[in-house]
Order: sequence, then structure tokens, then C-alpha cells
Amino acid sequence: MAGPQLRTGAELHALVERLYPICRSITGDGVRQTMDVIGEHIALQRHEVPTGTAVLDWTIPQEWNIRDAYVATPSGERVIDFQELNLHVVGYSVPVSRRMPLSELREHLHTLPDQPSWVPYRTSYYAPAWGFCLAQEKLDALPDGEYDVVIDSTLEDGSLTYAEHVVPGRVTDEVIVSCHVCHPSLANDNLAGIAVAISLAQQLALSQPHYTYRFLFMPGTIGSITWLARNSGRIDKVKHGLVLACAGDPGPLTYKKSRRGDAEIDRVVQHVLRSHEHRVVDFSPYGYDERQFCSPGFNLGVGSLTRTPYAGYPEYHTSADNPGFVSPAAMEDTLGALRDAFGVLDRNRRYVNLSPYGEPQLGKRGLYDSLGGRSDAKQAQMAMLWVLNLSDGEHSLLDIAERAGLDFDIVDVAARALHDAGLVKE
Repeated sequence: MAGPQLRTGAELHALVERLYPICRSITGDGVRQTMDVIGEHIALQRHEVPTGTAVLDWTIPQEWNIRDAYVATPSGERVIDFQELNLHVVGYSVPVSRRMPLSELREHLHTLPDQPSWVPYRTSYYAPAWGFCLAQEKLDALPDGEYDVVIDSTLEDGSLTYAEHVVPGRVTDEVIVSCHVCHPSLANDNLAGIAVAISLAQQLALSQPHYTYRFLFMPGTIGSITWLARNSGRIDKVKHGLVLACAGDPGPLTYKKSRRGDAEIDRVVQHVLRSHEHRVVDFSPYGYDERQFCSPGFNLGVGSLTRTPYAGYPEYHTSADNPGFVSPAAMEDTLGALRDAFGVLDRNRRYVNLSPYGEPQLGKRGLYDSLGGRSDAKQAQMAMLWVLNLSDGEHSLLDIAERAGLDFDIVDVAARALHDAGLVKE
């Protein structure tokens, strides 16, 4: 049964605020709590992959969970407190319970001297370590002396959690939409992406799409590697895909092309983004999980849509990436672009002209009359002529729209009218 619909930017933002306090990492209960919330809105198939499982060239690590962490004076005053902000602890920190001088503690403290009031986000996933993150101005105010250092965490065999939501289509060929769920209190990177993906899935389910859409919620890097390893036998079903991140900041939309550079998803998104403030960048093997989907052995047609890309805004991976940094309007704009892009992708067909010798008479079929009164009647007429001329089984509707300099929707309407008149077939 469908859960509560996320329709407005305000509802998307409210979900970001709800998810923000949860301490997530690449494994652990924080990821499961996040899946519980997502599962209130869309049905999820959850997977638990045990520690030690080989996935391509990687191995599922031990599971990390944390209950509390702090640095306190001997009198008990907490000067760094995980309960106040989960970014205060380096992700995957091993357990600690010691008293030490500030001079020794400093070796385990991380700050941002150029942004003295912000707390950085740091992790140590695959090497045993521990540490705290704090504002530089807070560190500067700490007096010399002894401090109690406690990290109440566990690092033990468990599993990696990821989840899938499938919107069935009329065909079994798939479009994947991937979001990472491994970051703790970071609103743009990537809670905004999660909220937008949920709403997109809900809206696609109402549209009875052509393609089957598979939404992936999983930890970054190791999650997509795990999914690819477990689905390598059916990877040929994946025809298109997008990695969604940083969906709520005030910057313009940025589309990063797939490794192929000319995949259908690349062309579709660029066509749609003409009506949005945007920029397009070429593929590089650094960034989010597009680099796994586009690794040479898979080479899938998967691009990445963000607003400001990773590391492209000062608030990235800091405490300043909070719910106040993302806006309802920006998330609505991202959602609208995705909805439009998948609308084009879903309707991008190839047709064959059934009357290819000379131009068929449109008037006697009522095709000219059907355009009467339309403000775009001339464009619609030209679209019919272009569809007839280029419907040779080789050109898609997007090819025709770009060749003719017309909006995709006008070309699609023309093709449907010609199809209904028996002049073209898929």
C-alpha cells in the first residue's frame, strides 16, 4: 500500500529535517533507521549482506554502531558531545575510554581553520582509528589539562544494509535511480536526494511508465559495488540510470555525463535542462556512485544529477550542510527536472513511416484540422513533417526534436497523431 505522498517542497524539506539527526554510516543501525523512514513512504525490499562477503574486489566490512561519545573535563562538563551533533565523532571510530592531556588529544581532533565556526565531517572506514571533529574556535578555547575521552561504539561482524524500490513498467528493461544513505547529519549530501527520490518514485507509480524504475538506497561506493556484484547476471536489463545527490542547495542544476558521453540518458537530460538554469560536465572517475556503474567492465549509461557538485560549495561535508542550507524551492526544481527527463526517456520511441514515398496527404486525414486554434499550430505542423521524414526506424523522437529544433513534447504529440492516423508505427 502506498505511503504518504511527498508533493510539495515543504513536505520534502520536512522529511530532510526528520532524517537529519540520525547517525548514519556505511553500515549499522542508523542506515536501518533511515530505511524505516523511507519505507513509510514507498515499499522497500531490504538486503543484509554479511561481513566478510566478497563483492568484486572489495569485502563487506565489520558493522559499526555508536551509542555515545564525548570529551569531558574531570568535573564532567562535556566540551565535545556526540549527543549534540553526530558529526563530532569520526565515522567508524573504534571504542575509547581514557583520560589524557590536551596535548595528546589534539592528535585526534579535526577542525576547519578557514571556517572556524563549522564542524567538519570525517571518516575512517577501512583503517582502525578514532577521533573527534569540532569547531576551530571551540578548540582554541580549550584550556590545557586532562580530559576524559569516551567513544562508546562497537565494530563487529554484522552486515551491510541496502534497499530497493521497484516501480513496474510495461517492459522489464530498467532505469536505475541511485542515492547514497551513508552520511550522518548532512542535509544536502544526501538527505535532499533521498527525499526527492521518494517523491519521484511515488509520482512515477501514478504514471504507469514504459520502463521499470528501480530505486537504490545504499551506502556510497561499497553499496553500489555490492549491488553490482549481486546483480551482475542481470545487468543487461539496466538501459539507463541516474545517480542523484546534492539535490537541495541554491546552485544551478549540474548534469555529469556517463562514461559513454552520448548515452541516451545524457542526451535526454541535456534536452530537458534547457528550460532550467544548469551546466553540463563531462564524466570523470571521481565523484559519487556513477563511477562504479560506469566502470569499464559495466560501462552503463548512468549519469549524475546534482545541483552544486560534490566539494563545490563551502558547506560540503561540514555542519553548515544543515536543513537551513537546503530549500524547498531547490528540491522542487530538482524533482521537476527529473520528472521531465524521465517523461522524455519513457516516450522516446523510434517509428517507421508507412507511407514513405512522397509526403502523405495530411488534410484528408484531418491532421491539419486537428491543429486549429493551437498557439503552436505551425510548430505542430512542422513536427508532423519532421516525424514523417525521419521515421525510418533509425531516428528516435529525441533525434527528431533536436534535428528540428523543436520541443520534445510537440514532436511526441505529432508522432502519436500520425500513429493514430495509420501513417507511422513503432
